Amino acid sequence: MAIASLRSSTSALFLCTRRLFSPELNALCSYHKKVVDHYENPRNVGTLDKRSKNVGTGLVGAPACGDVMKLQIQVDENGKIVDAKFKTFGCGSAIASSSLATEWVKGKSVDEALKIRNTDIAKELCLPPVKLHCSMLAEDAIKAALSDYRIKQQDKKKKEHVHASS
Repeated sequence: MAIASLRSSTSALFLCTRRLFSPELNALCSYHKKVVDHYENPRNVGTLDKRSKNVGTGLVGAPACGDVMKLQIQVDENGKIVDAKFKTFGCGSAIASSSLATEWVKGKSVDEALKIRNTDIAKELCLPPVKLHCSMLAEDAIKAALSDYRIKQQDKKKKEHVHASS
């Protein structure tokens, strides 16, 4: 009986020691399960062809914490977002915010995607106040990608107008 008690005490001590000396395990334990899910199983990681007229690219960063987010959208001829990809250098909350953002923009029109707010992302992921900047970056990345897409569409229309006039 004393041996069983000693074993359970030893394993509890081992876990405690691992948490103290393994900051990534300690940090992982403090994240909400939705953040951990998106961090461990990120959705839509990758890149799209930034030269394509139907692809908008947003690149944003937060110098204070070092997080950098690249989010890309692909829009069909009807103005619907058919694909989204991201690459993020940052903490688990930044990666989770990017991953969730790409899921949410897919299937939406450009105007609908503009309505996605950082507060909605933060609420869905249960981000603590100290991590709200991650959801703000995700919103900024969406807006930047949509802006890039719209600029490309204006350039495309100008070129079509010039060719039609010639």
